[in-house]
Amino acid sequence: MGDPKKPKKKYETPRFPWRSDVLESELRLLGEYGLRNKRELWRHRTQLSKFRGIARSLLGMPTARRRVLERQLLEKLKRLGILSEDAVLDDVLDLTVESILERRLQTIVFRKGLAKTVHQSRQLITHGHIAIDGRKVFSPSYIVPKSEEDKIEYAPTSPFVNPDHPMRAEAIEVEAAGGT
Repeated sequence: MGDPKKPKKKYETPRFPWRSDVLESELRLLGEYGLRNKRELWRHRTQLSKFRGIARSLLGMPTARRRVLERQLLEKLKRLGILSEDAVLDDVLDLTVESILERRLQTIVFRKGLAKTVHQSRQLITHGHIAIDGRKVFSPSYIVPKSEEDKIEYAPTSPFVNPDHPMRAEAIEVEAAGGT
């Protein structure tokens, strides 16, 4: 059964970790999405690989059993916002790790303009300044469902709620300078 104090590993490491192209692509993703370490990236890659493995196994099933399981997989991925509403099973095989990384809370907070950088968005989340529907979320790797995406805001107890906060004024000036 395993030791209850030692949780099971949730990621698989690359098969050839020292290839320069693998190292470069991982480093680019770490910087672009503000990930803390490669384990975070590997966890999302493993999650993607499981989704794709389920899709491959469904393609080989008889249509009677396949229909129900296919609908469940597609509904889950659509609910999470990883797939579009008109997606089919073949679209699951075309997913990339970027499609999952785009759904992380850290990335969405940055894309909404609540933080100036992805690294600052990570800091705001871990310090409890970001809430979803009034409930603080402390995990930057939280995969945000489509239904909760527009409910992301500053936490009610955060000083950033005040529009005159110095950090928010700087963010507005940066947006205005970039937009003109």
